[in-house]
Amino acid sequence: MSSGQGSTGNVIAAICSFFVPGLGQLFQGRLLSAIGWFLAACVAFGITWLLTLSLLPFGWFVVSVFSCISAAVYRR
Repeated sequence: MSSGQGSTGNVIAAICSFFVPGLGQLFQGRLLSAIGWFLAACVAFGITWLLTLSLLPFGWFVVSVFSCISAAVYRR
């Protein structure tokens, strides 16, 4: 797998992170970063779920976008 921004590995990692925050980082071998992104998504989901009275828990989506960007621009 080639390294660097725009590489096939980073594109796959970014797609994975979009659906499950941290999964792309795990794919890249960054375990602590993967755990951090997943926990951040869970916390954000919980907070937005409580604040919107479970009508629009968008926190998971917001964190997944940032996690996706993080995976896409990662350089080894």
